Amino acid sequence: MLASFIGVLVFLAVGTGTLMVVLLLARLLRPKGTYSADKYATYECGEEPQGPAWIQFNVRFYVFALIFIIFDVEAIFLFPWAVVFKALGPFAFFEGLIFIVILIVGLAYVWRKGDLEWVKPENLRATKSEMPDRS
Repeated sequence: MLASFIGVLVFLAVGTGTLMVVLLLARLLRPKGTYSADKYATYECGEEPQGPAWIQFNVRFYVFALIFIIFDVEAIFLFPWAVVFKALGPFAFFEGLIFIVILIVGLAYVWRKGDLEWVKPENLRATKSEMPDRS
């Protein structure tokens, strides 16, 4: 019984040993001393940061990013389907068609809800009604 776990134990021992050696080498080879203020500054694509790092973003950025990721991942599922499409025949076609219809329904829902707009239509109407008439 114990003999069947020898491979796992050896793997864990080698992994732990490698980790310890790498951490020890990193500790020995790293530069010692104090760092300048530039070392602790926030890095923003080579530009000098302006303002505090902890500012609040509009939640729309996150919603839009999540929607993009969801549809991007779903599109990745179509590649294996396309590879075996001919081998599976009409079954694969209808299965893929159902998958694409579900994606279209999801896109229509998000579009109808207004989550693909940076500014909600209600906010647009409010700002137009508050604008002075220039006629």
